[in-house]
Amino acid sequence: METNDKPRKRRGPASPEAQEPLARSGTQSIERVVGMLRVIATRGRRGMRIADVVDVSGLPMSTCFRMLQRLELEGLVYRDPLTRKYHLGPLLYELGLLAQPRYQLSDLCYEALQLIADQTQDTVYLSERRGAESICTSRALGDYPIKALTLDVGIRRPMGVGAGGLAILSALPEAEADHIVEASGAQYAKFGSFDPGFLRAALIESRARGYSFLDSAATPGTAAVGVAFPPKNPIAAISVAAISSRLGPSRRVEVARIIQKQVRGICALLQAQAPSAAVGQRKPAV
Repeated sequence: METNDKPRKRRGPASPEAQEPLARSGTQSIERVVGMLRVIATRGRRGMRIADVVDVSGLPMSTCFRMLQRLELEGLVYRDPLTRKYHLGPLLYELGLLAQPRYQLSDLCYEALQLIADQTQDTVYLSERRGAESICTSRALGDYPIKALTLDVGIRRPMGVGAGGLAILSALPEAEADHIVEASGAQYAKFGSFDPGFLRAALIESRARGYSFLDSAATPGTAAVGVAFPPKNPIAAISVAAISSRLGPSRRVEVARIIQKQVRGICALLQAQAPSAAVGQRKPAV
């Protein structure tokens, strides 16, 4: 039997020009998923309603709804049936159990945080750098009856919002700090009086003092002092938060000295562990 069909040519690999849009589309999808998880993480363990997710992410309601539905199916987020709030899901916890041994700075700093809390009687936070953000990874409570509970463990914020993040930012090279402030400008607007101009002035003051200090900036009525470490390549900061009346000019200097003493001990421990990968992997890309 004769046929007019011609032999089909075997298709070779797509040209680089054809592959590029696909790669870019895949990268953008990953960025959106990671961005959505970061948005939900900003509320720590309190969770977020979908309206808040839309407001913080800037994405349309329909897009957020579709993404959250899929993330819930994959176990990356969990929607509480009573409160209707979205929380980070069980799969992230399970994956975190595998990653945890490589990120143990909070364990290394535990005793120092407790000592600072005992000496100051106020609330002590450990904030670690994650790219252009800082995340609270540990907290210790002092005995003073009025506590400044401005952060929960797991809360992440643009770097510079809060005394811990500001201390890290001020210890970075000026060009790198300026780049972070410029890139995070839109996010700062969500946190009280923070804006690039305010932050740049706060950075100058922090560098001159050797520690950061904020009063009623993100949380009205509370103040905090922060010290970053190590000095030349900061990966984290310890801060003490209290009601504003407890951190007047003389006491904030005293609190900074208490933190600095403990930070020197932590830096000695980090130096002793320098050959291990745990510390070396903490230098983040901006």
